[in-house]
Amino acid sequence: MDARAAMGAKVEEWKKLGFDADACPVRDLLDRIGDRWSILLLSMLAPGPLRFNALARAVPDISKRMLSQTLRTLETDGLIDRMVEATVPPRVTYSLTPLGAGFMGPLIGLINWAEANHGAVLEARRRMAASVAEQEAAGSEYGWVQRAAS
Repeated sequence: MDARAAMGAKVEEWKKLGFDADACPVRDLLDRIGDRWSILLLSMLAPGPLRFNALARAVPDISKRMLSQTLRTLETDGLIDRMVEATVPPRVTYSLTPLGAGFMGPLIGLINWAEANHGAVLEARRRMAASVAEQEAAGSEYGWVQRAAS
C-alpha cells in the first residue's frame, strides 16, 4: 500500500473510532516535539551522549533557559535520559533513551523530505504571496478565498 492509501486508511480508522482531538496521540506528540528546538536537540543526541554545555555549543542560538526547559520536556516524555554524576560541579550528561532512539528512523525520513522539498515549499510560498499581493492590489480583501473558489 502506498503512503497516500495508508494515510487514507488511517483517517478512516480514526473516523470509525470517533476522532477526539484532545485524545489524539499524533497531535499530542507533535505539539511536544514540533517546537523550535526539540527535533534539533534530539538530532544532536543521535550520535551519542552530550553534556549540557556541548549541546549549548551545538545549538548556539538557543538560550540556556530554553535549552534546560526543552531538555526537561524531552526527559518527561521519555525521549532522553539525564544522568547526573556526583562531582563538583555536578556533571550532567544527556542521551537518547530507547524510545528516543526509535524516533530517529521517522525523524531522518522527515529531515530527508524537508531537505529534498524545501526549495519547492519556498517557491510555493513565493507564488502565494505574489498572488495575494496581486489580489490585494486589485482591491480584494480576501484574495486567497477568491483564488480557491475560481
